[in-house]
Amino acid sequence: MRLRFASALTIPFLFASGATAQKLAPNIPYAETGHGRHVLDVYTPEKPAGTSLPVLFWIHGGGWQAGDKGDVGSKPKVLTERGFVFVSTNYRLLPEVEMADLMGDAARSLGWVHRNIARYGGDPARIFVGGHSAGAQMAALLAADGRYLAKERVPRHALKGCVAVDGDTYDIPKIILTAEHRQALYGGKMFTFGHRQKFGNDPVKHVDFSTVTHVSKGKGIPPYLLLYFTGNPDTRAQAEALAGVLRAAEIPVRVYGAEDSNHRRLNESLGRPGDPATEELYKFLDPLTGRKR
Repeated sequence: MRLRFASALTIPFLFASGATAQKLAPNIPYAETGHGRHVLDVYTPEKPAGTSLPVLFWIHGGGWQAGDKGDVGSKPKVLTERGFVFVSTNYRLLPEVEMADLMGDAARSLGWVHRNIARYGGDPARIFVGGHSAGAQMAALLAADGRYLAKERVPRHALKGCVAVDGDTYDIPKIILTAEHRQALYGGKMFTFGHRQKFGNDPVKHVDFSTVTHVSKGKGIPPYLLLYFTGNPDTRAQAEALAGVLRAAEIPVRVYGAEDSNHRRLNESLGRPGDPATEELYKFLDPLTGRKR
């Protein structure tokens, strides 16, 4: 039985603050499969200042096993106020499917955005991809590994930036070694479904799903913003490792470590007034969209 979704319904969406209303087009299918996870939400300004607005395509976290496109906090509110179209996507989850299928879903969703976002006032040639935690890994890989974009016929130049929030898997072999060394050192029960298993239990796949593997000069890789929580040594090390590879390839990268935060709060606080990481987000996006500060 095929699931039916409202693909063109646009309704007012009031955020918790009540200060501003945005338009929300919910549960739009990006693939004709009928699968309940093959849907996305499009948020647009209530009164757009114009058409061809930049787009932020967001991938939720949840360890590749949980999470939902509705877990966006204040991001749609503040970004639509700043003249963006905001898209949040779902994708199938482990262990129902394998990691390659998750990445394929994200790429397929991004392909839908590139082909259709002009109908919502978005510019298909100005797309930023972002995500938190597991979504950060997926966003970073989409921006670096051109095979995903090519399969969905999304030109590289359409991606203008990547925002990766507190990911710990930009270099998967390294995080596996770190986690398993720590496990051996301190003992305790080994996780039965850790990174080694999630990424296919195959060292070749671990390398291939690592963003650092695919970074090189001259590929048209866009600028990156890497946000991380300083109290987590894994996300800090992974952000610094990816930043080093990007700099070596002469790809612009901003790195910011949030101190008074944690893994969840760093993401949830994006968009809140006075949040330092939010200011870093604006500093990254504004020059790339022509917005004057």
